[in-house]
Amino acid sequence: MKTIFKTTALAVALGLGSAAAHAEGSLSIYHWFEYIPQDLLDKFAKEHDVEVTMDTYDSNESLLASLKAGKMGSYDVAVPSDYMVEILSNDGMLDTIADGELANIGNIEDKWMDVAFDAGRKHSIPYQWGSTSFSVNRDVYKGDIGSLAMMFDPPADLSGKINVLDSSGEVLGLASIYLGIPQCTTDRDQLKALNKLVLEAKPHWASFNSDGAKDVLVSGDAAAGMIWNGFGAKARGELASLEYSYPKEGYIVWMDNVVLLKDAPNRANALKFMDFLLEPENIAAVTNFAQYTAGVKGVNALLDESLKTSPENNPPADAPAGTFVQVCDEPTQKLYEQIWTNVKK
Repeated sequence: MKTIFKTTALAVALGLGSAAAHAEGSLSIYHWFEYIPQDLLDKFAKEHDVEVTMDTYDSNESLLASLKAGKMGSYDVAVPSDYMVEILSNDGMLDTIADGELANIGNIEDKWMDVAFDAGRKHSIPYQWGSTSFSVNRDVYKGDIGSLAMMFDPPADLSGKINVLDSSGEVLGLASIYLGIPQCTTDRDQLKALNKLVLEAKPHWASFNSDGAKDVLVSGDAAAGMIWNGFGAKARGELASLEYSYPKEGYIVWMDNVVLLKDAPNRANALKFMDFLLEPENIAAVTNFAQYTAGVKGVNALLDESLKTSPENNPPADAPAGTFVQVCDEPTQKLYEQIWTNVKK
């Protein structure tokens, strides 16, 4: 989902420093890497006479850590996933969107309007949604890839050739699905089993890489790897032997969202940008670029035909339902953080 666009060409050309992001007529975005087309940012900048700057991150956890380390007040909007919206809200890091401040809020698809992680959309709007699973190079491994065992107990052909996302929520979420245990479990035996699974799987993994999850598959540095479905589609576009799996045990489903950050230096422009992304033509441009799915009405007719039939975006009929990453209470989260620390040592 998501270190390509650091600043706009205009900002670079004018030699503007970081303080310019706080000037009148500015918008400062904190975003995933490789997740929005530059020409769409340029379109917004031109339409609203706004200078746009953007920094990027490679995981929800990196976003949270950066904001907590002092970046609050530096950015106007960010694009966290569902569970991270809830965490940011609980930590008081999001501003509230008042009734009437977004003219296009009615364009949000009904099923994405009253969501558990942001009831009534008080802090966010939908951006893109999709799944997290894995892709396998079928020239390297020709057997059945319909199980999460490919990641956690792989065949010899894939051992030592696997990339996993550098994302504790998604790695431990998939591991929990594979074991058939609840996320945020407090059962000690289940936690021990989860810790054992990922520690025993680690020798089979070649790398922890999120922003390069596509490139390591395309280059052949990895023969299999966790990946987001749209990134998987892009990878397959560069290497046709890659196949994305919807494993029988289940997979992660996620929704990324544009949030209004607390102490946004350019709050009015942040709201204009959110309204801009709720226009079907604009968010369809994101979908065609990123190859995920939008949560806005009227987008489907504007999508590329290849995206409509993409196997990464069209699970097979017998695929199980996806599972959102859950937000654990603080004591439980510390247990999961310890497991993640163990596997990253």
